[in-house]
Amino acid sequence: METLLIVDDDLSLLESLKMHFEDTEEAGAARFNVATATNAAGALKVAQDVRPSLVILDMMLPDRTGLEIIEELKSICGDAPILIVTAFHDMETTIRAMKLGAFDYIHKPFPDPASLDLVVARALQVRQMSRRAESGAIEASPARLGDIVGNSPGMQRLVKEIGKVSAAPRATVLITGESGSGKELIARVVHNYSNDTLQPFIGINCSAIVDTLLESELFGHEKGAFTGAVAIKLGKFELAEEGSVFLDEIGDMSLMLQSKLLRVLQEREFERVGGVKRIAVRARVIAATHRDLSAEVAAGRFREDLYQRLTVVRLEIPPLRERREDIPLLVRHLLERINEKVHKRVVRVPPEVMEHLTRLSWRGNVRELENVLTNAVVRSPGEVLVPDDLPKLEPEGGTAAAAASDLPRWLDGAGGEADPATLPTLEEAERILILRALAATGGHKGKACQVLGISRPTLERKLQKYAAGSVSGPEKV
Repeated sequence: METLLIVDDDLSLLESLKMHFEDTEEAGAARFNVATATNAAGALKVAQDVRPSLVILDMMLPDRTGLEIIEELKSICGDAPILIVTAFHDMETTIRAMKLGAFDYIHKPFPDPASLDLVVARALQVRQMSRRAESGAIEASPARLGDIVGNSPGMQRLVKEIGKVSAAPRATVLITGESGSGKELIARVVHNYSNDTLQPFIGINCSAIVDTLLESELFGHEKGAFTGAVAIKLGKFELAEEGSVFLDEIGDMSLMLQSKLLRVLQEREFERVGGVKRIAVRARVIAATHRDLSAEVAAGRFREDLYQRLTVVRLEIPPLRERREDIPLLVRHLLERINEKVHKRVVRVPPEVMEHLTRLSWRGNVRELENVLTNAVVRSPGEVLVPDDLPKLEPEGGTAAAAASDLPRWLDGAGGEADPATLPTLEEAERILILRALAATGGHKGKACQVLGISRPTLERKLQKYAAGSVSGPEKV
């Protein structure tokens, strides 16, 4: 039986709530034992005596406000949720109450005492989940730069490859992986383990800067090289010294700049924009992309000779859905970081919540996982991660089968010669073929890639292009 403490100086309301909760039954027996108080001093004393499972606390009491005693009540009652009740609709007070740790903020008058039932039930459920997850409490530990989390076979292979790469501190490295999989993190780990002394790690996103500026960012420029160049500027390759230059999203670099980068990799030297002096490159080049560069080469969007230079050493990061066994470790690692960032202490993850997290598709990989956890932590009323603010699991079957069943007859090869007026565009035909392959393989993207004769990164890119990421049905790899 749970003990409730109700604190209110409105004797009529206090008695009404007491009777309601004392009459509440579960499995044929009384569910609650109810204690009451009419002022702050009495509330603290009763709380000390009965150690309630939940407190319903009026905001305005004769001797003190409810806000003034929240922290004292929490120190006495531990993890008991506190529901603040008030007749005032004050936004500032609401925010202050939630910041102090109130579970919820409820306005009165109530239509009837039963209107509190759902809030009370949810608060007690969260408390129970928190206690079930007690063994999952996270111990704070100092964060380390380049902390790779995961014991899955794919991550173990990746760590071994990083060890080999680190022994060759000047070899060019290409890191491939889907968006959000942690390519910059891996680049920093390679950098850190390649240098015995502290060296610069200089990164630049090739897709975020226009070509005319990107060249200057990479190689620097001389004074007067172009309008606005009022002084000498050192580029990334100079600033990196004997450290690392990280070229993120290199697949988005223009062909003109690809040519210049190729020369840098071949000759290990460059010139500033508008300059004639040749400057030696001492830094390691680490590039990263979410694109399938071999497909980009075939399409004429990426230089084959540059591709060969970049793939001296290649590190491929498996997507999160292919290493689901790492998700519990990642959740605890990320929660530690998120708690520090948002000044919360959500340290308990119930088993059912962790299972839910491991079953999600995670198309945005670790970045999506971190964003989801951050949202859940910010909204969490206590120390336990609750499922309310987590994404829903995709329904069985998805929409791929429905889409495939609606394919035009020309794609099935039926009906003889097609009417040109009914033929789709090339992009539409490609989109439908992808949907059919996914439907035929039950949403298994790896098998769909074999059917279509394309790589996994190419399939993922095309799903994004055609906004078809949600039509793959149940996620399989």
